[in-house]
Amino acid sequence: LREPGLNLRVVQLFRDPRAVHNSRLKARQALLRESIQVLRSRHRAEPRGPPRHHQQQQPPPQLLLPPGLLGGGRASQPQHRAEFFLGGALEVICQAWLRDLLLARRAPAWLRRRYTQLRYEDLVREPRAQLRRLLRFAGLPVPPALEEFVLNMTRGAAYSSDRPFLISARDAREAIHAWRERLSRQQVRQVEAACSEAMSLLAY
Repeated sequence: LREPGLNLRVVQLFRDPRAVHNSRLKARQALLRESIQVLRSRHRAEPRGPPRHHQQQQPPPQLLLPPGLLGGGRASQPQHRAEFFLGGALEVICQAWLRDLLLARRAPAWLRRRYTQLRYEDLVREPRAQLRRLLRFAGLPVPPALEEFVLNMTRGAAYSSDRPFLISARDAREAIHAWRERLSRQQVRQVEAACSEAMSLLAY
């Protein structure tokens, strides 16, 4: 980031974790391997050896359990097992978000000039304004064709697709709150408990 020859800029995209969880559940089987890799990354990042006395030990995060397992059952069915891993991966993602957000808050000036954050919801509600902000931050021009493309992709006639990773024009404003209809109250409470600190810093 401090290499003048690179002139690197970082844009970090965030999204409401409840919406992230809902989206990942729709593609649970396609994301199963990725979720396991995310969980393994948490174990690799955990410090090894005996804890130091002056450091307060944090309890290990609890994996988000699917509704069928709330009574303490085992993740035996493939669907429940996939949701189990997706929930655990979401916790790891939220922990990484929190570390990034705290780092950005106390970052030196040279880093703040090269780093910006974007919430998916803000991009969907104000696609042109947010696009212009990002391109100004990157020192790039704002081609009219790109503005039209962003507006078309976020104001399409379709609602969503059941096929994961299908990129198409849709009404992204509807997708912002889709989790309210598809997640159970228990799932929402679990996501909010696992991601509360990051959600607070992001004003979710």
